[in-house]
Formats: sequence, structure tokens, C-alpha cells
Amino acid sequence: MRIPLDYYRILGIPIQADGQQLSQAYHDRALQLPRREYSDLAINTRKQLLDEAYSVLANPEERSRYDANFLNSPDPQSPSLEINNNQLLGALLLLHELGEYELVLQLAQPLIDPKAKLPPEQAELVNNRLVRADIVLTLALASLELGREQWQQGASEQAAHTAHYGQELLLREGLFANIRGEIQADLYKLRPYRILELLTRENGDEASRAQGMKVLLEMLEDRGGIDGTKDDQSGLDLDDFLRFIQQLRSYLTTAEQQELFELEARRPSAVAMYLAVYALIARGFAYGQPQLIAQAQDWLGRLGRRQDVHLEQAICALLLGQTEAANRELEQSQDHEPLQFIQTHSQDAPDLLPGLCLYGERWLQTEVFPHFQDLAYQTVALKDYFADASVQSYLEQLPGEGETPGTQNQWAVVESHLTAAAMAPNPELTVGAALQAEAAAAANPAIPQAAVLETPRPPRLRERPPVSEAEMPVARRSASAHPSPRRSPRSKQTPRLILLGAGGVIGVAIAGFLIAQLWQLLFNRPEEAIETPIPEVTPLAIEPPAPEIPDPNAPPTPIAATDPLDLTTGGQVVETWLKVKTLAFGPDYQVEALDLILAEPLRTQWRQLAEGLQGNNTYREYEHRVEVETVNVDPDDPNQAVVEAAVREASTEYVNGQPNPAASYDDNLRVRYEVVREGEQWLIENMQVLQ
Repeated sequence: MRIPLDYYRILGIPIQADGQQLSQAYHDRALQLPRREYSDLAINTRKQLLDEAYSVLANPEERSRYDANFLNSPDPQSPSLEINNNQLLGALLLLHELGEYELVLQLAQPLIDPKAKLPPEQAELVNNRLVRADIVLTLALASLELGREQWQQGASEQAAHTAHYGQELLLREGLFANIRGEIQADLYKLRPYRILELLTRENGDEASRAQGMKVLLEMLEDRGGIDGTKDDQSGLDLDDFLRFIQQLRSYLTTAEQQELFELEARRPSAVAMYLAVYALIARGFAYGQPQLIAQAQDWLGRLGRRQDVHLEQAICALLLGQTEAANRELEQSQDHEPLQFIQTHSQDAPDLLPGLCLYGERWLQTEVFPHFQDLAYQTVALKDYFADASVQSYLEQLPGEGETPGTQNQWAVVESHLTAAAMAPNPELTVGAALQAEAAAAANPAIPQAAVLETPRPPRLRERPPVSEAEMPVARRSASAHPSPRRSPRSKQTPRLILLGAGGVIGVAIAGFLIAQLWQLLFNRPEEAIETPIPEVTPLAIEPPAPEIPDPNAPPTPIAATDPLDLTTGGQVVETWLKVKTLAFGPDYQVEALDLILAEPLRTQWRQLAEGLQGNNTYREYEHRVEVETVNVDPDDPNQAVVEAAVREASTEYVNGQPNPAASYDDNLRVRYEVVREGEQWLIENMQVLQ
């Protein structure tokens, strides 16, 4: 068969190379052995091709004849080499070393395809167990490297598909668990990039968005939530992940953000609840659904136990027509710059509502709408909101402040706090306040312009200078006048994962909240946290709610041996052992847990050690961190395997209840576990600390 190789490429030299360069290249290539997982057969056939190339090019006469044929070939740009079937493995290795990963996949995939009709000699070759393992290994490594190339080129989703192929191939063949581990590590790191690509694709379909949300939910589950501290193996620490969430928000719609953050708030998570509040306010205002603003108001009341959210509460009250409540919230707020802005624009008015109306419009326009894909090109106008028939209907059904439901129509008030604003000469007050009264009159001609407008408040505007009246929009633009809100210009640019620097995507308001909130969550978490349970919300259909946190003192579940041991199951075996060790040597001396993971004679040995500690009134507390490196199943006996793992073990010993520093330690170890299948369980029958 012919392979797209030539002697110069095999040795890695140009056609003009002299004798010294040729000799040095051959020597270097001979020393560069393939990965240790390859069989001797593959390594020897590779060396045969190196020797053949060197012997031809090192002989001047043979090289001259080879060059003549090489240069006069029909396609000098794509030279090829005739090899026999026994040299196929060596040729695949050399192509892989040259970075021809796609070519390796193209040539090698048919060799292991059960539907492919191979020539008898090739079929006989591939049926050899060692040869097949070498071909599978080459395909897996080519998938790994090609996936990394695609990742570097920005094709993250394609990289994931390529890596998945190699992983599934190894899983199907039951080979090279360590290579599967390398591929899985890449897949974990790929997830943030895949999410960005799927959510920002040009003309992206709903399937891509659904896939992006699915991968995001998987990450959140692995991390334990937006502000979780579990390791999802993406390489993003807590600050990086929060910046990533900030970046994502501008590519998600109000509906998507509401579903996502409501679901996350149920963990519970105060950070997710705050982001859900933004989504509820934005969606409620933009789509005339004040009931969502009322929900945001309720959630802000819970957040207010640990955070100053009075300004947001004031805006929600404004949008719900609760004018007295809005003023009360403003009086309690400690946000000095926004309050100064509101007070400045409420001069000559009996209260702060004129300034709050203007501030609320600007806050929605500059701090809220830009961070939702479907609202990025919408213009905020309170008068349009209050003129909406559904908004009018909902607000008319709300009880008056301080009254029971149904006793009074809130819109029919003799004196209005906005009357002075509507009559004032200040043009900015007209934008913020008088337009509210005009909206009420337009929606119901029987109500005078002096009618009170009570509405819910939006989130705060922090550290953003006021804009001029000319920059302040007064009417929402029609969707037809602008590009589709699902395709903002930002999605036309190659998305870049922002992991460092100030996160400006959500705005200074959310950034300030996140910092304060996380400080309390991580270092100052009060026992009450969020006392009142979050009301039931409609969960995303992609993934069920987070499971309950298991009892840390409960014995682990035995590792079922229904499938061959792989990297994942091997990791579970090691984790189970370390949990059992913690229980058996802990203050409760749960030595019976050793039966769940240890085989004899190891079980008896560790039981005696634990009972000896108990007799001396001594116990130990452990902290572990594990990274499984390899899982190798005995090819002759699938009931036996060896697991090697890097283990960090920190132990504190207590004697008569007092710490014993002399017997405490914090070590990084490499441990080999010999695992055996007994009945329906995987058990450890021996373990050894490696150098």
C-alpha cells in the first residue's frame, strides 16, 4: 500500500540536506522513541522505516536515483511511499510525529471499522491483538492532539467532538485508561470555551443554545453552584468563574437568565438570587409583566438581611406603583452617589419620586438592558411601561399601601407626588416624572395626570456619571428598526474568554455586590444565611435540581463491579477507601466500614491498626485530595487491576482529645492500589506508596 510519506519527511530534513545533517537527523529520530504504551512491534516497524530512509539517502548513487524519481513524480507536492502491510504501524507512528493527525485518522479509522472490507493481509494484521491496540492508541493520540489544535484555532465545539471520539474509542476497546484521563482533562478545560462558542454562534440555532446551556449546567453542578468551591477541573478559580458568568450574561436572554438563576438560587445562593432579581426586573419591565417585578421585590427583601438593597427595593416599588414604599426605601439606602443624583433631580418636589423616576430610567437603560441579549437594542421609557394595558390591569388589582386587597384603586388619588414634577420647568423632571402621569392618562382617560404612579424599583446605578437629557431615551424603539436582539454585534466577533481584569459585563453594581456577598459567603457566613426558603420556581428542563448534601459521617456506597474497571471507577475506589479510612480512624472508630473496600488480608491489618488507636484513646482526622493517574486492567484477568494515584493526605492526631503535633503530617504521595473483583464489588487487596 502507498502512504503519503517520503524519506526526507521520515527523517525530518530538507531535500538539500548534506551528509552531516542527514546523519544527525537519523541519530536524533532514532533516539526519539514513541510513548511507552506502544508495543515493541510498533517501535520496531517505525525503526525499519527510519533505517530504510537513511540507507537510501546516505548512499550517493541511491539518493540520486531517489531524487530523480522524487522530483519527476506526477505530483511532487504530495509524494508517497510504497510500504508493506507489516510497516503500516511504523508509518502511522511517523505520520503522527509529523503532526498529520487528520491523515492518521483518515488512514487508521477504516482499519478498526467492523463494516470496512479490508484486504485479507490487512485483516489478518489488524486481528492481531497487539497490532489492534497500537492502531487504537495512535487514533486516540491523534484525536487528542487534533482536538488541541482545533481548540487553539477557536473551534472549541469541534475540538470536543474530536476528543470525544478518541475517548469513546478507548472506552469501547477497554484500553489505555491513562490516555482517557488525558482526554477527559482536556474536555473539562474546554467547557467554558464551548459554552461561549455555542451561545455566540452566528445564526446559532436553538439546538446550539440548548447544548451551551446544558454544558453550563454541568459546570455549575460540578462546582456546587455559581459561588461553589468544588473543583470542576476547568482551571477557573472562584473569581475567574464569576467573571465568566458576567461575560456570559450579555449572550443570554431575559428568559434564559431567569430560569438559570432561579434554579441556582435554590441551592441556596444569594449571588444567584441577586442575578435572578436583575432578570426578573428586566423581563417584567420590558415585556409588561409586573408580577415578575413583584417576585423580584420579594427576593430583594430576603437579600436585604445581609446587603443594602434599599435602592433596588425603591425602584421595584416605583414600578409597582408603591410610592410611599419607594420613598421609605430611599430614606434607608446608604448609596450616597445615587441618592445625591436623585435628590438633585427632585428639588422643589415634596418627595424623591421625580429623581427616582429619572434615575430608574437611566439605570434600566445603562446597567440592566445591555446585559440581556434580547434587550440590548431596546430603549427604556417608563411612560410606555405604564401605558401598557396588562401593566395597568395588574397594578389596578394591587391593594393600596397600608390597605387590604381590593379596598381602593391605587391609581385614583386626589393629590399626586408627581404633580409638582409634571408642572416643573426642569426638562429632566419631565422625562422622569411627568411622562409617568401622561402614561397613566393615556391608559385611562378618566384618571387625571395628577394620579399617583406606584411602580417597582430596578437595581442601582453605581459610579456612572449622569448622562445629558439629549442622551436619555423617552420611547422604546421598535424591534424592526434595529438588528434582531438575539444577534448582537458582539456575537459577530470571536468570543474571548475573559478571566482576568475588572468584570465590566454586569457593571459595577453587580461586581460590588458579588465582592461583598462572596466575602460574607466564604468568610463570614452567618448561621441563618437565607432563612426563608425560596419559593418553588419552574426548573430548567435540561437538568434536575441539585441533590441533597449527603451525611459526611455516613459510610460510602460499595463500588459495584458490574463493568470493567476504568479511570472513573478507579477514582471512586480510591475515594471510597480514603473516606472509609477517615471513618475507621476517626473519633467514632467505624471499623466496620473497612469491609466495604478492603479485601483480606489487608482488611484485618487495618482493623487491628484502628482498634489499637481506639485502645489508646487516640483518633485521627484526615483531609485528602486525589488525582488518579492510571488504571491498568490485567489483560489476562479482567477481575484484577492496578490503580496509581497522586494523593495529598493531611492528618491531625488527637490523644485524649488533645492535638498531637508530633504525629500529625501533610504529605504528597504516589500510591499504587491493587484492586480485585470479589462478588459484585471492587475491593483493594494491596497498596504501596511509590517513590
